[in-house]
Amino acid sequence: MDHPLFFILIYFSGPAEGLGKIIQRFPQKDWEDTPFPQGIELFCQPGGWQLSKERKQPTFFVVVLTDIDSERHYCSCLTFYEAEINLQGTKETEGEEESGLIPPAEVFAPKSLVLVSRLDYPEIFRACLGLIYTVYVDSLNVSLETLIANLCSCLVPASGGSQKLFSLGAGDRQLIQTPLHDSLPVTGTSVALLFQQLGIQNVLSLFCAVLTENKVLFHSASFQRLSDACRALESLMFPLKYSYPYIPILPAQLLEVLSSPTPFIIGVHSVFRNDIHELLDVIIADLDGGTIKIPECIHLSQLPEPLLHQTQMALSLVLHPDLETADYAFPPPRTALSHAKMLDKEVRAIFLRLFAQLFQGYRSCLQLIRIHAEPVIHFHKAAFLGQRGLIENDFLTKVLNGMAFAGFVSERGPPFRACDLFDELVAFEVERIKAEEGNPPKMIKHVRELAEQLFKNVSLLYLPHFSIDNTRSSLVCDRSSV
Repeated sequence: MDHPLFFILIYFSGPAEGLGKIIQRFPQKDWEDTPFPQGIELFCQPGGWQLSKERKQPTFFVVVLTDIDSERHYCSCLTFYEAEINLQGTKETEGEEESGLIPPAEVFAPKSLVLVSRLDYPEIFRACLGLIYTVYVDSLNVSLETLIANLCSCLVPASGGSQKLFSLGAGDRQLIQTPLHDSLPVTGTSVALLFQQLGIQNVLSLFCAVLTENKVLFHSASFQRLSDACRALESLMFPLKYSYPYIPILPAQLLEVLSSPTPFIIGVHSVFRNDIHELLDVIIADLDGGTIKIPECIHLSQLPEPLLHQTQMALSLVLHPDLETADYAFPPPRTALSHAKMLDKEVRAIFLRLFAQLFQGYRSCLQLIRIHAEPVIHFHKAAFLGQRGLIENDFLTKVLNGMAFAGFVSERGPPFRACDLFDELVAFEVERIKAEEGNPPKMIKHVRELAEQLFKNVSLLYLPHFSIDNTRSSLVCDRSSV
C-alpha cells in the first residue's frame, strides 16, 4: 500500500480469561514514519480473550485507533477459533489408549488476523484476510509469507478514480479503485442502516448532540454495527470533521475512558450496558433496541426552524416513499425501494442541503489577518449570525464556537484550494434549495441529483469477493463497496 501497513497474528494466551499475545507481525520492525500500534491485542477481543466450548464462526470488524498526531489507523480484524487439545490435562481412558484415538478437543481458543493501515478500505481488507484465512485453514499449497508480503508491498493509486489491479499470489485478482474526491466520506450503507435502527428523530438528536459537542455512546451486541454507526454519525457532519475522541469499539479494559471530561463518539458491546447505565453526562444509543437515552442534566439544542421541519419532512419522504400516497383511494402501483446504497446517498444529500443552508454566506464573514508571521483566517461570528437573524439561536452559536467549525474555517477559508461538491452546493444551489420549499417533488428530484453525485464518487470502487478450493483460487469483483 502507499501507506505503511502491518500484518499481525495474535493468539490467546493465559488462563480461562487471559490476554492476547502477538505471536507474529510483519514487518518485524516499525516503518520509519509509522510506529507499531501498542495495545492492539486489547481491541481485537474487546470483550476479553476467552476460551469457548464450541468452535465459533469467524468474525470480522474494524477498530479505529488514533495516534498522538491525530492520525487514524484502521485495524481490520478477522478472528477464528482453533482447538486446544487436552488443554486441561485430561487423562485418556483405557479404551482410548487401546484404540489409539485422541480425545476430542475440550475448548477452542481465539486467534486473530489483523491488518493495520491508515487507509480506510474495510471490505478490501476483509477479502484479503479471508483469503489468508482460507489458505491457512485449508492448508493450501500457497506460502502465507508470500501472501502477506504481496499485500504489504502493494501500491495504492492516488485519489481521482485511479485503478490498481493486484494479486496476493494465490491465483487471485483484486482491483482497488480510489474515490474521485478524498474529502467526501465513503459510507457504504451505514447511514441508511443507522436510520433503520434508530429512526429519524433519534438520529437527528444524535446529530445535534455531536455538533454541539456532547458525549455520544452507542451499544450493540455486534461489533461491526458499532463501527458502522460511528462511521455513519460522523459522516453526517460533513463538511465538518469530528476532532474529539472517536473510538467505535472500546475494549472492556478501557471503560474508564467513558468518564473523560471531553466530548466523544464511542461504541461498547451491550454486555457492558450495566456498567454504562449510571453515566450522567452521556447520551446513550441502543442500536439493537432502537432507543436513545438523554440524561436530564443535558440540554440538547435543536436545529433552528424551519430547517428542522424541512429536514424531517425530506427524510420521511426518502426513507418512507409511500408516505405521501398512503391516504390515496387509488394509490399508484408500488415501485421497488431504492437500492440500499443509493438510499444511503439520498439521506446524506439531505444533510448536505442542510449544511449548505446553515452555512450560506459564510465566506463573506471571513477575515484575513496579516499581523502574524503567516496570514490567519478569522471568522466573524457576530456578523454571520446577524445576517441570518439568529444571534440568539443556541444551536448555531454552539456550532460556530465548536472545534469542528474552527477546522472547517481553516480548511475551506483559503481562496485557493481544491473545491468539492459542498463548495459547489453553497456557491450555486442554495437559492434553488429555498425555492423548493413546499414543493416535495422538486425537492426529491434535487436530493436524487445530489445522491447520484455522491454515488458516482465511489461507484467504481470494486470489492473483491472470492471462492477458493484445493485446485484453483479466484476472486470475483463486484460493486458492493459504494
